[in-house]
Amino acid sequence: MPDDSTGATMVQVHVLGVALDSEGRHIILLKPVGEAQAVGLVLPIVVGEQEATSTLIALSGETPPRPLSHDLMKTLLDTLGAHVERVDVTRIDQETFYAEITLGVAAGPLVLDARPSDSVALALRVEAPIFVADDVLEAEGIPAAMVESARNVEETPDGEQSLDEFKDFLEHVDPEDFKG
Repeated sequence: MPDDSTGATMVQVHVLGVALDSEGRHIILLKPVGEAQAVGLVLPIVVGEQEATSTLIALSGETPPRPLSHDLMKTLLDTLGAHVERVDVTRIDQETFYAEITLGVAAGPLVLDARPSDSVALALRVEAPIFVADDVLEAEGIPAAMVESARNVEETPDGEQSLDEFKDFLEHVDPEDFKG
């Protein structure tokens, strides 16, 4: 599907999951909607630990004890009468992915530059569709069979373990830990 603003061909994706790559970095895995398991490509996007945890919470349907940044974004949009129409991962430049959030506001569509990690976490909360530029998926995607075989090897899903670790973090965090 071509995107009206850029002319690029966009592919609708869903969040397959959150995992750790071979270097221990958190990654969000995006897979085209409608493709069978182990078929096609999966787009891995490196994200921070907090964004990965926020995405895992949204995927699980859990509610954190206090609103996270993405929950606050959703509340702000709801309060202002705006909604997320879509999220687009538009390009990659020097190993950095770029995304846009298209908001529906009274004055018409409003496109915001955003990080993919924040965009995906917000899209999951508001159930907005996520798209990836076809050329980005082709250039940076990995075979889905690799992801599926790695998932079958794991004894405990990363999502459950990371969510439990995050809950433990929230219960024991001290504001003094964040002073610079």
